[in-house]
Amino acid sequence: MALQIANPVVVSKVERLAKSTGLSKTAVVDRALDLMLTQTASDTRSVGRLSALLAQLDRIPDRPDASDPLAWDERGLPK
Repeated sequence: MALQIANPVVVSKVERLAKSTGLSKTAVVDRALDLMLTQTASDTRSVGRLSALLAQLDRIPDRPDASDPLAWDERGLPK
């Protein structure tokens, strides 16, 4: 299946990268896609780990004194 890139700026970038690396245009696009797919997979794993951490934090019960663990009297002194 053929791929047509209509954006001349993108075509120019592919041509410059191919020339500077000595790779074919196809190889340049292939490597760029591999890098992006690897990064995307890594980002997805990071999001999964962050979601797991947030889920653990959500399981911690809310406490009424969470923001201020000291009890205060009407004069503003700790009890």
